[in-house]
Amino acid sequence: MNEERFYPCGQSRREFVWEMGAGFAGLALGSLLAGEGFAGPLASKPPQLVTKAKACIFLMMNGAPSQVDTFDYKPELAKYAGKTLPEHMTYINSGGRKVGFLTPAWRPFKPGGESGLLISDYFPQVRKHADKLCVINSCHTDSHAHGSALVAMNTGKTFIGRPSLGSWCTYGLGTENQNLPGYVVMLDKRGGPISGEPNWSSGFMPSTYAGTLFRPVGDPILDLHGPAHLKPAAQRAQLDLLAQLNEQHKAERPGGHELAARIQSYELAYRMQSEAPETVDISQETADTLSAYGVGKQPTDEFGRNCLVARRLIERGVRFVQLYSGGGHLEETWDAHESIEKNHGQHASEVDQPISALLADLEQRGLLDETLVVWGGEFGRMPFSEGKDAPGRNHNPYGFSMWLAGGGVRGGMHYGSTDELGFQAVENKVHLHDIHATILHLMGLDHEQLSYFHQGREETLTDVGGRVVHEVIA
Repeated sequence: MNEERFYPCGQSRREFVWEMGAGFAGLALGSLLAGEGFAGPLASKPPQLVTKAKACIFLMMNGAPSQVDTFDYKPELAKYAGKTLPEHMTYINSGGRKVGFLTPAWRPFKPGGESGLLISDYFPQVRKHADKLCVINSCHTDSHAHGSALVAMNTGKTFIGRPSLGSWCTYGLGTENQNLPGYVVMLDKRGGPISGEPNWSSGFMPSTYAGTLFRPVGDPILDLHGPAHLKPAAQRAQLDLLAQLNEQHKAERPGGHELAARIQSYELAYRMQSEAPETVDISQETADTLSAYGVGKQPTDEFGRNCLVARRLIERGVRFVQLYSGGGHLEETWDAHESIEKNHGQHASEVDQPISALLADLEQRGLLDETLVVWGGEFGRMPFSEGKDAPGRNHNPYGFSMWLAGGGVRGGMHYGSTDELGFQAVENKVHLHDIHATILHLMGLDHEQLSYFHQGREETLTDVGGRVVHEVIA
């Protein structure tokens, strides 16, 4: 009697054996197609616009550097030093903190390059690249508080749960290297930003598009090598079986985006074992390159290593890299409430040489034209001291500076301005939505057309606001 037996999975023995075979073949085919760019959420996609930039490095100065002490020269502050605010500026909102006396820049500004762009002595090495920089002096944002302002600078909104800028870029463009994450984040060894993981989250998008954290010290990626007793063929067989079972589970539950993302994460982790160790191994660099970045000496070693790894990632096709300077709270970040000179003196000395080396290295390798470099914090700082005889400055979301370089940006210029004291953006104002719209545009993405359907609405990074600042584009 030829009786077909059925198993608890709801399939006959013949169906189970047949589908096992077809499943493995399908996995192999899918892997091949993904490698050729035909499948997979991170497969490289053509840009929506014809632009130069293919990748972005975002240098986040966590804690908010002071614009009037770095890139926004305000000689009027010296004229009124030690005086209280003029009567016509009583509208200034200090966020509930003490208002002291108008305080000039703590270090002198000097011209750099042929453009003569004025840059503070906190950044003498970056000043050498003045002709590459487009300094936007009229930025403004929506929050006085670090946590919400950081989330806004990264995701466009002051509340958590939305995709970050890096997630939008990898969602829109994919990545050019399927063996590395499309979006990498490197924190400061002193800690992460106060609002944590939402700053590099993929929000309501699948977690495939979230930032992958690399450690700031030691081995950037843990557990890259499998157990010594497990041969590669055996590990591959395990992953194939796991993927086949997960795919079957997913097929029975349509719309399971997170399970699909988890499957992709297993595959990416496996592929990273072959390429990531070499990528983060900076010992392959020349002694001159390591010295240029400040690797092996203090205070530049950590940020120099991160900048060098960022260049190696971009060189190998990673789409978006974000580096944090400053971690934890207060003076461990750029949050200079106690003393601008002490705080900015420390943090600028950590990053000035590495940033200069990064710009020079990208240019020397022919990568700067196709790599957009962004520098800035979550907001700026007030033009007056915080309280009587206090050398620090309070938070200022009304006017602050950021700069762009490479990737099709006009160099050797500043755009927009704050008032005569450096408090509020008054000319060619640039909201954080405008910053995001411009970054996306430079990356070849239309901020109004790049959308993700969520809860009945087409969501975008800039929502209903944002304009591309075409004046800063070459």
